[in-house]
Amino acid sequence: MKKIVLLSFMGLVFGCDDGDLQIETLDFDSVDAQTCETLTAEDSNGYVLFKINGDEALILELPSTAFKNEVLEPIELAVAETGSTKITYRLFDDTVSNDYFCNAVPLGTPLLLEEVPAKDGTVTISTSTVDDITFTHNITLSTISLETGTGQRITDLRINDFGTVTTTKPSETP
Repeated sequence: MKKIVLLSFMGLVFGCDDGDLQIETLDFDSVDAQTCETLTAEDSNGYVLFKINGDEALILELPSTAFKNEVLEPIELAVAETGSTKITYRLFDDTVSNDYFCNAVPLGTPLLLEEVPAKDGTVTISTSTVDDITFTHNITLSTISLETGTGQRITDLRINDFGTVTTTKPSETP
């Protein structure tokens, strides 16, 4: 009888979940990058792009110089937790929509469960022209390192192709 009680107790102690969130993979390949407003090149406020996949979001913040309305060599921007180029992963308690990011007054739901900033990595932007006034910017990510507050690294990071965005030259007034 003592053995059964001891085994039951050990099963409870070692079998209980401590409640920590375990994020194994991030997969945003099947969703498109979004933004809240029409993008213009060299926006003085910088850019915020995001991808939503159910109850998860991947947010990319870029400096005002990230998009130019001209074809140049691809630019590489270093990702840093405190720099002007940031990547943040967010996990919510329910499905999130673009309204969460685009409302002037933040929505009360869904609730944010975890926010994980990228420690480092590289964002590469390649620009091509569609016509005289429209430019497409292909954004790729590489060597992105996400680490939770408890030191857990997120592995199997499948977000190399962040997406493509378009900017248009402002119309010139005579």
